[in-house]
Amino acid sequence: MDPEWGISCAGSRGKECRYCKNGEWRNARKMSSDNEFSLKLDMPSEHMQKIFGMQDAYVKKLERDFGVTIVDRNGGVTVTGSEDMVRKAAGVLRQLTIISERGNEIEEQSVDYAITMGMEEQENVITEIDSDCICHTVNGKPIKPKTLGQKAYVDAIRKNMIVFGLGPAGTGKTYLAMAMAITAFKNDEVGRIILTRPAIEAGEKLGFLPGDLQSKVDPYLRPLYDALYQIMGAESFAKNMEKGLIEVAPLAYMRGRTLDNAYIILDEAQNTTPAQMKMFLTRIGFGSKVVVTGDASQKDLPTGARSGLDVAAKVLAKIDDIAFCNLTSKDVVRHPLVQRIVKAYDDYEAKEKNRSREKYGRK
Repeated sequence: MDPEWGISCAGSRGKECRYCKNGEWRNARKMSSDNEFSLKLDMPSEHMQKIFGMQDAYVKKLERDFGVTIVDRNGGVTVTGSEDMVRKAAGVLRQLTIISERGNEIEEQSVDYAITMGMEEQENVITEIDSDCICHTVNGKPIKPKTLGQKAYVDAIRKNMIVFGLGPAGTGKTYLAMAMAITAFKNDEVGRIILTRPAIEAGEKLGFLPGDLQSKVDPYLRPLYDALYQIMGAESFAKNMEKGLIEVAPLAYMRGRTLDNAYIILDEAQNTTPAQMKMFLTRIGFGSKVVVTGDASQKDLPTGARSGLDVAAKVLAKIDDIAFCNLTSKDVVRHPLVQRIVKAYDDYEAKEKNRSREKYGRK
């Protein structure tokens, strides 16, 4: 008997099947082969089209990863294979159906993450994460965390005064921080938004770039502008920028200031020096909230220079009201290929570290 669900299905051999909750799962039956099991799920056709994907691309992923067969039959979906894998795949389909019923588009990243959670028997977290809407873009698209790591990051920002969001490219560190900042600004929780990043020279000297100083540093701040335009809208952004309520500036401009009643985001913090990081963190005034984002694997500092982000992680780790959130390749929400690239680099760097330890550890 499954104490969690407690409604039996046909062919469950005296056990109650958790996939029959609310009468949604039906006709589970033992097939003629000892290794083959089948579950049928009622799924409206409009949701089935979203979940199956273009040319059944998403459902083929499910079949391949779980080793099952999924068939659209008589107004429902039948999943067949080994009992354990069928139950996992069926759980993922159920969660994707709930997400679709809420009006969301089913994207490849959503399917990939649902499969990952399904393999770990945590598929229920998908709908829990989806229920947390931070805000909407100017086009009405909801901005939500899409992974457990992102949900923990957003919750940490809500609870703490200073949050460090650490992780590889594509994990939504900056974008989610921007969404939280704009939401706080619109709700009058803070009086202004200050966005900054170090204008580190990555291969090209600033002096060779055309224009005045602002023109030279603007390309380094472009990702912050892009996020503001998308979430707030160009017109609203321009008005608040004119009033000085939104400020986008290089980190060097922060020296000597005290930043009260502000939402402050420091992006690309891996490119700060320890002195710059200390300078920035000591600018914080009353009523302010700070998010620091960075990717330790993409430093543009001179060879041998220490990163202010690395030093801060060691110095501030045990201070209350400061949280460190480590996002991983599992939290990448860009194209699925980006996730595989990040994972490949992580594996390569881990092997290189192990080789170095073996080489020098014996001496």
